[in-house]
Amino acid sequence: MGKLTTHILDTSRGLPAAGIPVILLQDGQVLASAHSNADGRLDIPLLQGHAWRSGRYTLRFLVTDYLGAKGCIPFFDLIDIHFLVDDSAPSLHLPLLLSPYGYSTYRGS
Repeated sequence: MGKLTTHILDTSRGLPAAGIPVILLQDGQVLASAHSNADGRLDIPLLQGHAWRSGRYTLRFLVTDYLGAKGCIPFFDLIDIHFLVDDSAPSLHLPLLLSPYGYSTYRGS
């Protein structure tokens, strides 16, 4: 069975982004939620074990409070990453590289 993990890096500061709420949704329903820790990671996978199923998912990062606390005038409120899970895959890691006026993501390992 696979698992879904993420981490958040603040590329404008060159540091992990702590305290950002992260929500996993499927068809508009919340499946899991957590906050990034001091290392910018979540303490547990958002999806794992028997919950690991093929389908369309959304990973939502609520970044307004984090960016505001860093002295930025928030431009992004939330960042949604839409992706597909293939239940035959052993795992999926989706990092978020965040700056005040841009972000990127990729399929990590």
